[in-house]
Amino acid sequence: MSKATLDNRHRNKDGEISAKHGNTLIRTLRKVYGQSFAAGYPDTEKLREVLLKLNETSLSQLRRDHETGHLEHKITKASK
Repeated sequence: MSKATLDNRHRNKDGEISAKHGNTLIRTLRKVYGQSFAAGYPDTEKLREVLLKLNETSLSQLRRDHETGHLEHKITKASK
């Protein structure tokens, strides 16, 4: 059973993203979503280290792309 956090996020959905893309650097995700993604965190942090602390905009972008199956493609493209 998933547990909702204070802002109604369900950890199991975030856990899916972290398990699959947790090693992705914030630097790479900023190439996809812009420099304001995960504001306040260094480029060298990994997604799994900041995922549960992301603001709603950054988290919504990740979730949308994860749920539609586009996240992996976007990360791969930005990593090149």
